[in-house]
Amino acid sequence: MGRKLPSYLNPTPESPGLRVRGGTQHTRSQGDYVCGGCGAEDHANGDTDVKALVEDYTDNHGPAHRGGRR
Repeated sequence: MGRKLPSYLNPTPESPGLRVRGGTQHTRSQGDYVCGGCGAEDHANGDTDVKALVEDYTDNHGPAHRGGRR
């Protein structure tokens, strides 16, 4: 049985960012983000979906906004 992460580790509009939790033998990987630039948010479960979530965040949100690209 997987443990639930403390709520202060989850990204929020007041504390945007990306959170990824690797899976174990008994749990799937998980990821969440909230963009501080545009307010977009998303959640994913499973290695393939979490990888896509990280790529989306990196290409279109957090770092993209900080670099002035959007």
